Amino acid sequence: MEDNTIFDSVFKTMLRKTPELIVPFINESFGRSYPLDAEIVQFTNEHETPHGSIVDDSVFRLGDKIYHIECQSTPDTSMVVRMIEYDFNIALERAIAAGPPYEMDFPASCVLFLRDTPSTPDTLEMKVNLPNGDFFMYRSGVVKAQSYTSDDIFEKRLLILAPYYLMRYEKQLGRIAGDKGQSAELIAECAAMSRRLEKMTLGEGQVNLYESLVELIIRVSDYVLRSYEDLRKKVRAAMGGEVLELLGERSERLQKEAEARGIEQGIEQGIEQGIEQGIEQGIERGMEALAAQLEAQGMDREAIDKAVKAAKEQWAE
Repeated sequence: MEDNTIFDSVFKTMLRKTPELIVPFINESFGRSYPLDAEIVQFTNEHETPHGSIVDDSVFRLGDKIYHIECQSTPDTSMVVRMIEYDFNIALERAIAAGPPYEMDFPASCVLFLRDTPSTPDTLEMKVNLPNGDFFMYRSGVVKAQSYTSDDIFEKRLLILAPYYLMRYEKQLGRIAGDKGQSAELIAECAAMSRRLEKMTLGEGQVNLYESLVELIIRVSDYVLRSYEDLRKKVRAAMGGEVLELLGERSERLQKEAEARGIEQGIEQGIEQGIEQGIEQGIERGMEALAAQLEAQGMDREAIDKAVKAAKEQWAE
């Protein structure tokens, strides 16, 4: 998997599965103070332009403001060009949707740079000259992931940065992997982060958030350490890989048990409903209603169909 693909994929997965992580990030990046449980409304992230469709990482509303966030794995001097194009199209689409009198409101936007250099600016700027001699300055914020320490991440609840934390050591990994003392220090640091993450999430009853973050942290660390197998395995374990596997096994077992109980109970309810209706049509409707109800509860459709089919055959006998 290419470098930018995995990092973008992890970022988009966080926004899709754990959108609550964006609130502390917005508070930090734009100086806001939204409550952690603030309602987040996400919008479509594909826009048509004269050059074809473009896809931005996240456009959403918090309060009465629209925000646009991009995640960039490498420094890019042309990023301001992409950002103004994205923001212009976001504003234009919303203006058209609102109808006349037309008015464009640019979103508040920023770029999360996972890597940066001394020349990476603190703000992206572009001067826009108008035909009459007027001009305005377009600006988009910049967040540099590697400027945040482990303490920053947890004290400010910037857990959205946690999967990328190990990237700060990329240029040193060859030396670290070849030195037992430095390897031990890195593993201890990873273990400490894992404990803090566990305390913050599981301590608040956020099991899904914990599982999602550990999975994504491991996905990035596995990639970053792909050339250092021994260190990769130790970091994976320190970051909670073993705990994640145990949680996954438990979740799978509980889900299967719940499905078995639900199907068994559902079959009985379906048969009873069919009996009450008194004819085969009643049985059929009861089973169809049951199947829809079980599927709505997240149970496997194939397992439901097999169980319902067996129940019908048994009843027909």
